[in-house]
Amino acid sequence: MLITTSYTGQVARLPKIGRYILAQFDEEGVIVYQAYRPAIGNFAATHGYFGGEHFSLNRMSWIKPNFLWMMYRSGWGQKEGQEVVLAVKIKRSAFDTILANAVCSTYNPDFYPTEKDWKRAVSNSNVRLQWDPDHSPTGGKLARKAIQLGLRGDVLALYAREWVISIEDISEFVSEQRQNLGDFNKLIVPSETIYPVTDAKVAAQLQLSRD
Repeated sequence: MLITTSYTGQVARLPKIGRYILAQFDEEGVIVYQAYRPAIGNFAATHGYFGGEHFSLNRMSWIKPNFLWMMYRSGWGQKEGQEVVLAVKIKRSAFDTILANAVCSTYNPDFYPTEKDWKRAVSNSNVRLQWDPDHSPTGGKLARKAIQLGLRGDVLALYAREWVISIEDISEFVSEQRQNLGDFNKLIVPSETIYPVTDAKVAAQLQLSRD
């Protein structure tokens, strides 16, 4: 079950710039968000894992730990094929594994001697890392960056079943809060804080900002 808070209270606490993983988490797990068409989303919420005839393990699937980034991408659940918004709680150890195996979607000479080396790392990894501008509830671009992680291959197969703790359909909550976009004082969002990455090598690989 999601823990929620007021948007205005939360936005005042979060960093305004930089690259941070904003998420709701506890000792057991981390919540990430995905939005699907009903055939996939309803199956996952009902069965507690991703599967059925419409879900494919042969394509990359993107997860987002930041709720408002998911809202921006899905149009608050109104974009075609993204009507069912899911809050997926996965094992914290699994999330750390995903982060440790992530390779950035753009070439950075600070981490790879040549572009060829980076392309090799991308082809060998089942996790793609991408930083994009975060957005306000109404879609305004922010200076802070938001992370999304693309999963494929063995990592996606593990995510789809073994790593799942729970899957909650939050489409109704999303619809209710969409009505409050005209008054941020009424807007309720999932409570999120900065996710700690304690491994210095992984933090550098993710290009995280330092506090």
